[in-house]
Amino acid sequence: MITKKHKEMPQILTVNKKIAIIPSVIIVVIIVGISQVSLEYVPDEISEVEIVEEVDNMIIMPVKSARPDCGPNDECYIPSYYVAKTGETVYWKNQDSAFHSVTSGQQENPDGLFDSGHIDPDEKFSYTFTEPGVYSYYCTLHPWMNGMIKVER
Repeated sequence: MITKKHKEMPQILTVNKKIAIIPSVIIVVIIVGISQVSLEYVPDEISEVEIVEEVDNMIIMPVKSARPDCGPNDECYIPSYYVAKTGETVYWKNQDSAFHSVTSGQQENPDGLFDSGHIDPDEKFSYTFTEPGVYSYYCTLHPWMNGMIKVER
């Protein structure tokens, strides 16, 4: 004898099949959706790249070289001793936030060969050495800042 319960069985099986199919369809849709998403970052704007010119004959006045404690370690001018060839141009660049100078001679006895005047932050000064010899230089604003250039043939 078929009861009411047995008549409802095919409907329950159909409902269970639908319930099983729905999550499967949802999973497939999610997988397809994720596979279509590009995870690669593409910037909206193209940034400009600054080209930095490397110069071998560059002497740097580094950050904090205006402080007296740079003196004993010879870190006021980097390098503080440089060997150049006759006719070579030497460059000094101020990377500090303070003004500096590059003046030939010694603090108490400038020799007048070259004098940069005050060099602003991020500015450069250059001098071409035409004669062999040893040339001292200093910063007129910071007496502990000293350097030397040896010019060879």
